[in-house]
Amino acid sequence: MHSAVYIPGDGIGPEVVDAAKRVVDATGVDVEWISADAGQSAIEAHGTTIPSETLDVIRRVRVALKGPFTNLPTGFPSPNQTLRTELELFGNLRLARAFAGVATPFQGIDLAVVRECTEGLFAGTEQMVGKDAAVVVRPTSRFACERVVRFAFDFAVQNNRKKVTVALKANILKLTDGMFLKAAREISTSYPNVQLQSVNIDALCMDLVRKPQEFDVLVMPNAYGDIVADIAGGLVGSLGLCPGGNYGENLAVFESAHGSAPKYAGQNKVNPTAMILSGAMMLRHLGEAKAAEKIENAARKVIAEGRSVTYDLGGKASTSEMTDAIIERLK
Repeated sequence: MHSAVYIPGDGIGPEVVDAAKRVVDATGVDVEWISADAGQSAIEAHGTTIPSETLDVIRRVRVALKGPFTNLPTGFPSPNQTLRTELELFGNLRLARAFAGVATPFQGIDLAVVRECTEGLFAGTEQMVGKDAAVVVRPTSRFACERVVRFAFDFAVQNNRKKVTVALKANILKLTDGMFLKAAREISTSYPNVQLQSVNIDALCMDLVRKPQEFDVLVMPNAYGDIVADIAGGLVGSLGLCPGGNYGENLAVFESAHGSAPKYAGQNKVNPTAMILSGAMMLRHLGEAKAAEKIENAARKVIAEGRSVTYDLGGKASTSEMTDAIIERLK
């Protein structure tokens, strides 16, 4: 038996997390689900978006599946960033794969976007300078750069991928991005079967919308990676198809790439694919590769058929109906 924490999250989170749990359970893998609270929904009971009790249970269980969080405009820091920082989830991995049956100008896309999550602009180190100006500090350490680059190369080796592209602006930001680039070049020598490519982040964005099939694994600092992961989602037709995971040294938290979409909360209409595929990523992490592959294949078949898909994929199915169809395909 495996144990996993589940966090419903905000907005559409409870609906899609429930869908993912149902699909994981339908594979026959025995998972003990442990409920925990976080996000906007935790404020009333705990006075914070990330309660210490939730952090403690994730540290103990070491695996979690979470719904999206809503970022509040004032009063609370980003709950996603807080969770990653508190748990030292240094590597965020988002997958963007083309699906038959989804309208997109590109086919054959299979991108993995890795970003460093403990430092950089999203560390939240900003302050006002007087009344009319503000500054942000962008902390960058060699340790963090090396750690996330090594994670990207290890992912490439474990998944039979042949190229890692590091995307930066090292020609301008010579100390921070320069440190990241130097770390990538040095670490790449330990992976002779994986090609290292370095590009400027602006050039990468241009090439992604021209020839995305030429890229494989992408690794970069925090803010760049957040933007590029959304571009990758657009290339395959929707962020609703893109799963994700946050990895630390001894634990991992899995989540979809999309947000909480509060205007759709409780309507049973949103696409559950990204969260279901995040559940598949969780199973791979737990060593249940066959079950994960079954989920991925079932989701692909349902989407390709186009009969039981949600509105964003051109269908009329509800969240629960699409989930039912994927479960039926598992059988």
